[in-house]
Amino acid sequence: MSKLLANTPSLRLTALMVLRTLAALILLTLPALSASLPRHIVLIMADDVGIEGLGCYGGEDYRTPHLDKLAADGLRFTHAYSQPLCTPTRLQIMTGRYNHRNWLAFGLLPKGERTFGHLMTGFGFKTCLAGKWQLTSYDPPDFPGAAQRRGAGTHPKDAGFHDYSLFHAEKTEDKGSRYANPTYLRNGKLHTADGKYGEDVTVDFIADFMKRNRKDPMFIYYPMALPHWPMVPAPNSKEWQDPSRRLEVDTKYFKDMVEYMDTTVGNLVAKIDALGLRKDTLILFYSDNGTDRRITSRFSRKTIRGGKNQVTQNGIRVPLIANWPGQITPGTNSDLIDASDFLPTLAALAGKKLPEDWHTDGVSFAPPLFGKAGTPREWAFFWYDPRPGWDKGKFSRHIFALDHHYKLFSDGRFFDIAGSGFQEVPLNLSSLSKEAQAAREKLQAAIQRCMLPPLSAAAKVEVDAYGKPVQK
Repeated sequence: MSKLLANTPSLRLTALMVLRTLAALILLTLPALSASLPRHIVLIMADDVGIEGLGCYGGEDYRTPHLDKLAADGLRFTHAYSQPLCTPTRLQIMTGRYNHRNWLAFGLLPKGERTFGHLMTGFGFKTCLAGKWQLTSYDPPDFPGAAQRRGAGTHPKDAGFHDYSLFHAEKTEDKGSRYANPTYLRNGKLHTADGKYGEDVTVDFIADFMKRNRKDPMFIYYPMALPHWPMVPAPNSKEWQDPSRRLEVDTKYFKDMVEYMDTTVGNLVAKIDALGLRKDTLILFYSDNGTDRRITSRFSRKTIRGGKNQVTQNGIRVPLIANWPGQITPGTNSDLIDASDFLPTLAALAGKKLPEDWHTDGVSFAPPLFGKAGTPREWAFFWYDPRPGWDKGKFSRHIFALDHHYKLFSDGRFFDIAGSGFQEVPLNLSSLSKEAQAAREKLQAAIQRCMLPPLSAAAKVEVDAYGKPVQK
């Protein structure tokens, strides 16, 4: 064959052109392949901050330069949703399932539930869990009905991660502080870090984990403590300089806490960069619910009250930012995202398919990270009921679905949510436009579909804060 090519110029030229074409195709393919498979993934979840808390979303009261830069250089999702409170979101994000499939009680991840820690460990990743847990035991010992629930959750050692360092990892009365002089359970041993700040301790733990495991692919889940109540001085507060004031509670410190949340993210990114791992690391930033209701913030030239624990837009619409230098094209994306979507997304980013015996309600948002269309969800579903649990007597059950324009509750309430800010305008069912009626029918079908089996007992029987059936 080589002799034939040597003696036949036209064939030699044709062969050379074919080889060049193949080489070009291979080069064109390599960026897409490498972009779809980050070697390291860091998922950060803030505690109690809605989109009004970040400058890149239109927030006006807080300086968030590090998160704003991640958004400017990465992909910012405009329609990401969470549940209105932390445990519902934490169960959903880790298991990829809507709450009515595995709900037990507030502050509990039922024993035996498989998390994305198990998933990513099974895919060959070194896995780290650091930050806030609050999923093993929640009720104080004297709370009525607590005896049936205390210790009924999942201990972090069984959550599927190789290493962990967590605030509130055991009994509520043993949790200590999450901020100044923090108490945390690190791989089975309880520690108190006198003179230090909780988020700083957590970032150092994550950086050390990454340094020790840098030769392997890594998945780090960092559920932050900030900026959750109690609102106390952060290291950027002038009061922090006085150790006797570091646990002083006042809502005025919320601004400092949000800004130190941003600083903490910046510190973690800098440590990843110093390890030489930044170009191989995809960072996701998300929040577990809206901002505390004690806080009002300026957002897009409006004053917005925090909506934590509420099913309104200011309680469930949260930031989601994805950043991977050189791999994610900067921009915004309006796909609907909810907490169940993270588990299938992580599987896709690992280059794997979910095992057939894993049930998920989620839809992967990996394709749009790299400019591909994917199959975005047409609606997001919410089954929200944080009972039973201490301090949960004021809550009730809400079942609803939404799309970009409308929100429908299972009891028939219907809202227009398409306006600017956090608009929710009730609609009269007797005078709906054709578009609204079509959306209502779509969302009603979504609710009916999601409420099919398998369901947990919690989905079938409504109970009060003490675990007793609600009499209606």
